[in-house]
Amino acid sequence: MAKGTAKRNAAVKGAGGTPATVALTAAGVEFRTHSYAHDEAAASWGEEAAEALGVSVERVFKTLVADVDGRLTVAVVPVGGQLDLKALASAAGGKRATMADPAAAERSSGYVRGGISPLGQRRRLPTVVDASALDHPTVFVSGGRRGFEVELSPTDLVALTGAVTAPIRR
Repeated sequence: MAKGTAKRNAAVKGAGGTPATVALTAAGVEFRTHSYAHDEAAASWGEEAAEALGVSVERVFKTLVADVDGRLTVAVVPVGGQLDLKALASAAGGKRATMADPAAAERSSGYVRGGISPLGQRRRLPTVVDASALDHPTVFVSGGRRGFEVELSPTDLVALTGAVTAPIRR
């Protein structure tokens, strides 16, 4: 990360940052923030973020909330792929996974759909990060609102969320 990152991190927190940026700052993790003009009508919000940031869809990850055997579970996968629900269930130690009700995902995370971050969630849920994240020096995830991404190392993402990594994308 660039040398002035710590100052930018403090500025984000001081400016009333999102729960994600507050959690990152409190953990002392290096990160960068990236904002862009979000278009509600975009066909794919994740692909919109990758294009706006000028990075590959393989480095921008979406946060999805699923129900694995009756327990909400967070899945973090590249925006260029889809979540493999069978693989998620297996990685989470369950038998069956379905996508969670959007209202339940918003309630448990404290974020709105399209802005759910795997970081700083209201209630810490079991989390699985697609193993491909480890192929990159940094990855992008939602910073807690639409049009706002945070860039951090995938190892920090895994550590801060208490995640396991597994191939959960198809």
